[in-house]
Amino acid sequence: MAADLTDFGNWLAVPSVVCLWLAVLLRAPGALRSPQQRGLWLAVATAAAAMTLNLPEVVTYAMTRGVAYAHTIGLVRNLIGVLSAGAVLYFVAATTRGRRLQLASCAATVAWLSTLVALDAAAPGHGTHTMPPVGDPVPSLAYWLVLISAHVIANTVCVSLCWRYSRRTESRGLAAGLRLFGLGTALAGLFWLAYLLKALFASTWAMPALPLLMNLHGLLRAAAILVPTLFTLRRTSADIATAWRLWPLWRDLVEAVPHVALNKPRSGRVMELLWPPVPRNLLVYRKVIETRDAILILGEYVGPGALEQARGHVAGRGIPEQRRTAAALARVLKDARRAKLAGLPGQTGEAAGLELPAAIQSSNEGGDLADEARFLVDVAEAYTSPATTEEVKVP
Repeated sequence: MAADLTDFGNWLAVPSVVCLWLAVLLRAPGALRSPQQRGLWLAVATAAAAMTLNLPEVVTYAMTRGVAYAHTIGLVRNLIGVLSAGAVLYFVAATTRGRRLQLASCAATVAWLSTLVALDAAAPGHGTHTMPPVGDPVPSLAYWLVLISAHVIANTVCVSLCWRYSRRTESRGLAAGLRLFGLGTALAGLFWLAYLLKALFASTWAMPALPLLMNLHGLLRAAAILVPTLFTLRRTSADIATAWRLWPLWRDLVEAVPHVALNKPRSGRVMELLWPPVPRNLLVYRKVIETRDAILILGEYVGPGALEQARGHVAGRGIPEQRRTAAALARVLKDARRAKLAGLPGQTGEAAGLELPAAIQSSNEGGDLADEARFLVDVAEAYTSPATTEEVKVP
């Protein structure tokens, strides 16, 4: 059973390292521009480097190159690991805006690194750094106690603060990232606690689980820094879906009132989404604003009471209030668009007969743009539905 656990943990080593490096590369552009994310990115990047040097294939290769080469790889791996521990503390300090903790993390990291280098230099000649199942730790017990203390202290502080602030923040993305990072850090903490038991009490009962703990920690940290990317993808997908559904209504209204469009429309719906004329994060915003402006202008071609008459044709048919209003507005807009394209004179001021639905009025007065987008999607669906058009036809 213990051997199977170790084998499974070792099997996860390469997928864990690959996921870490992919996450590091994907998040590099945004993380390096953001002070709040920079520490987290550095912690994961250094953890990825340390875990890469700890891959069984890398360790075996280093051993075949000779004692000096194996020693260098082992020392570099441990130093990068301590740098990762310091970056963990810095990330937590940056997230919680703890200036003192930021300074303490930098000072502690320098102290840990300097002490490890000094202890390594003071030890007798040795190869790779290891804690064998039987015998003394290499290069020394003091070296390993300093190394373990760095990880245990950093991980303990990180888990505590990640848990505390994940419950306080109102940002779902930040809360998810903190919890994933905290859970991964907790697994790393268990990994180093097992090494502490081995160093102090020669206890080896937890050793078979160590590869699994370390590699699960890598997967969780990779997931933690990818949370903003996943939330961005989710928001982008939702915006694309909304823009796709709004397009038929927006296209017809902009055709009738072309000056409301900020940019010249693309030749088709697919081109509009693949190559938007505005920044992608503003695509839905522009579609909603331009559609609303077109509706306001086409209101000059709507007779008094036309919207209420249209709503009456779908009343009592089990249609929700918002959809009934959307269906009525769709019919009225079709009539108004035809009148505008036919060159008929419009009415201005109080003579205009179209009263804006509540969803459009509230957004126009500084309300929720998302509510207006949902309402206009309902209008767009009704606008393209022949059945709905017949139901709300104005006499």
